[in-house]
Amino acid sequence: MKNLKLSALALILLASYSCKEAKKEAEKTSDAIEEEMNDMMEEEEMVETVKFSMEPKSDSGVKGEVTFTQENGEVKMMANLSGLTEGDHAIHIHQNADCSSADGKSAGGHWNPTNQPHGKWGVEEGYHKGDIGNFTADADGNATVEFATDEWCMGCDDESKNILGKAVIVHQGQDDFTSQPSGDAGARVSCTGIIQ
Repeated sequence: MKNLKLSALALILLASYSCKEAKKEAEKTSDAIEEEMNDMMEEEEMVETVKFSMEPKSDSGVKGEVTFTQENGEVKMMANLSGLTEGDHAIHIHQNADCSSADGKSAGGHWNPTNQPHGKWGVEEGYHKGDIGNFTADADGNATVEFATDEWCMGCDDESKNILGKAVIVHQGQDDFTSQPSGDAGARVSCTGIIQ
């Protein structure tokens, strides 16, 4: 009888211990899920997107939208444009978020915070942080431009990377990547200021 009582007591203790372990495991799983959710929310908060309309300049009909998205230390630009002449055109970031003049010259020169010569993006000889490059408009005058870099940021403290307070300019012609200081891309046919 004594052995039976001891066996019953042992079973009760074992069941109690198993319940406590199961509860601890459930709490660990709950904590892990909560931590994963918090990580996902932090990642979502790190994505910032701004969208602007392009204004026609220099008596052109060039308009469209440009979107900047910052995520994981990289800024992506997407521009959808219409009203262009068929062929190649240049697009740059200029130093002032000012599109008030009819010719777009109120936006100033190319954004060049590191005082480099004008050139094709990424070349060893140097390039402006605003030297995005050329794109091609189709026969209907439409074009999409996509560009991404970790050399830009939106609203950070590094003025050599921060694109806020600048302008996007589309040119009538193409950038030759050699003429100084701007690549001889012709008239400014569309402009938008990048302001938050």
